[in-house]
Amino acid sequence: MADNAETGGAFAQSEHGDAVAGDEMAMQQHGPVPAHDPAEDNVGEHQFFELRAAGTLVAIEATHGMRPIILYAGPDLPGVAAKDLALLATRQHAPGSASVPLRGSILNEIGTGISGPSGLVAHRAGQDWAIDLRIEQVQTVGENAIAIHCHDTNVAVASCHRLAIDPETGVLTCSTSIENHGKDKLELDWCAALCLPLDQRLDRVLSFTGRWSGEFEIEQIDAFQGSIVRENKAGRTSHDAFPGGFAVAADTSETRGLAVGYHLAWSGNHRLRIDRHSDGRSLVQMGEMTFPGEIRLGRGESYRSPDFIAAWSEDGLNGVSQRFHDYVRGSVMGPRSLRKPRPVHYNTWEAVYFNHDTDTLIELAEAAAAVGAERFVLDDGWFGSRRHDGAGLGDWWVSEEVYPEGLHPIVNRVKELGMEFGLWFEPEMVNPDSDLYRAHPDWVLQAEGVEAVPFRGQLTLDLTKPEVFDYLFGKITQLVSTYGIAYIKWDMNRDTNHPGSSGRGAMHRQTLAVYRLFEQLREAHPELEIESCSSGGGRADFGIMRHADRIWTSDNNDARQRQAIQRGATHFLPLRVLGSHVGPKRCHVTGREFSMVFRVASAVFGHMGLELDLRDESPHDLKVLKAGIALYKDHRQLIHTGRFLRLASPSHTNLIGCVSQDQGEAIFSYAKLETEVATLPQRVHFAGLDPERTYRLRLIWPPHNPSISYPSIVDAAELLGEGRVFSGAALMGHGIQPPLTFPDTCLFYHLEADI
Repeated sequence: MADNAETGGAFAQSEHGDAVAGDEMAMQQHGPVPAHDPAEDNVGEHQFFELRAAGTLVAIEATHGMRPIILYAGPDLPGVAAKDLALLATRQHAPGSASVPLRGSILNEIGTGISGPSGLVAHRAGQDWAIDLRIEQVQTVGENAIAIHCHDTNVAVASCHRLAIDPETGVLTCSTSIENHGKDKLELDWCAALCLPLDQRLDRVLSFTGRWSGEFEIEQIDAFQGSIVRENKAGRTSHDAFPGGFAVAADTSETRGLAVGYHLAWSGNHRLRIDRHSDGRSLVQMGEMTFPGEIRLGRGESYRSPDFIAAWSEDGLNGVSQRFHDYVRGSVMGPRSLRKPRPVHYNTWEAVYFNHDTDTLIELAEAAAAVGAERFVLDDGWFGSRRHDGAGLGDWWVSEEVYPEGLHPIVNRVKELGMEFGLWFEPEMVNPDSDLYRAHPDWVLQAEGVEAVPFRGQLTLDLTKPEVFDYLFGKITQLVSTYGIAYIKWDMNRDTNHPGSSGRGAMHRQTLAVYRLFEQLREAHPELEIESCSSGGGRADFGIMRHADRIWTSDNNDARQRQAIQRGATHFLPLRVLGSHVGPKRCHVTGREFSMVFRVASAVFGHMGLELDLRDESPHDLKVLKAGIALYKDHRQLIHTGRFLRLASPSHTNLIGCVSQDQGEAIFSYAKLETEVATLPQRVHFAGLDPERTYRLRLIWPPHNPSISYPSIVDAAELLGEGRVFSGAALMGHGIQPPLTFPDTCLFYHLEADI
């Protein structure tokens, strides 16, 4: 595979060869094109295109021989023509600036003369850097997709810009392909999918950062002049630089106001930048961040950027998130994500760590089945010399020392108990203390002459080497077939600091190879499900979700901190894919202890699982756990298919909910995480209900009255019994007084419309 292989995306099925003209045209030398084309003075001569679908409008000016320009991208403007938007946006000369207004292009290439960062940086040994792409052909696909083919005959570079609006969700997907038509190699240093103009009213930015065991923390940046840049070269999506964000207006909230969300569907290195220019324009661009010389195109070779995803809403942050959620379920994951309800996991990691023993694991499987688990996942420690985290990675065969009969006794018992069997792998990694590394020390990514960065006692295998790829596929597929494995927990526990192969940067090819390994395993085992884990949520993005079924949201099972981590993740990812586990009473990350009632509550709003030694739990807590799992099963259809809402509440609380598509049923979670200043908590205001309908309101969790004084509204409204009926208008406009509870208490309110 060439080192410039395309990454696929919204137009992955189209004929990429049609994106550019032939080489003979590319080599015609016409000289540099002026930064200002006189024909652009007459808007009436221009061609305009409007992509419309599901409440989204993207208006484009795309005239042959001129630069493609995005005139508008945002909520639909019914009846508005693109040519009118072009006229309304007419700019003029300002003192101290260019004599003519510079309009830029989809990539704002250097040749356009636009100040500020370009979306395309390429050259041939320092020459041919002032690229100025002009339109040769425009192809439309219905009313919601377009491919714009451009060419700079002066430097012999062509591009194809693909934009498509999903007809069901209104989510925009776009990418750019660059092809070299010159005889010398083209060094591609940066290629954004596009430079997306932002509405001038969007003057606040929400960026997503974090760390191991503290993913998806939100950083708010108010109105600024200049640039925001967030870069990642960890070789995975990363914990601290999530490839996405939101831009919102000053008055935007979770439920109302203008907002746009953007995301790069890519699981490797990336860059996000937002630029606010002195002329009032704001742009966001995202793309793959490559190492020097990593993308070098020979004549006829091309590179395609990862997909840039964007969604708009005038219904606040929730409106954008709901579009993302529907898009992930419908277009990113497709039908496979809806084949069956999300089964309750039991994962062995925090129960036994590396202390594997057949009898112990069978005992745990029996205990897991007794409380309602539906899938048993054997975590790290089952293979080779893997008795600790410093040895064995890469030796993907069952340890005869630990399992003299293989895994068959465990697998057979798990299946007898009615559960699926899953197994942990970390395919991309190898320990130097392993048979694989001793035999093939040249199979790792490395920069020649540079000492590898120590990281968890492991190195990254070079999946761009066919022999490495084939070895991993062969070992994994053999185990899947031998044991009838239904589920793989696919981990990746280190950054890849020096991803070199044959002296060249290779993270682009490595990321594509990971995707290909996922897909090859799926082709061999169509029913196999795969979880993306990377020290928790270090590889969580739409790119990996095209191949995975679940994200391990965080290694942190602290029930209090999980409330914030999962709330942050829901800005982009639906609850259905967010792994959330009931952990041990004492969290091994924070050292804090929580009741079983609260641990269960923090795990229900997601893909629920268990990760604890059930033998350590009291009979009472096991009874509570079993009740919580039964509750999850009763309501997971609503939780995973309903309209998800994050709602405003005091900072020491977390209020979220799911409302069925027909507004006939809802479930809301209200978590109190600290004490309040006021003597009584503020009222809870629900959202998403039909104000004209009435709903029976009940408290379905915890399984006891949580109030610390009596009587309370729990008693007055009989919330633990039959409940009471209230109008949707009252529940949203007036709200309900929660009972006074201790911190680390979570209440589930269930609402069902009267027929």
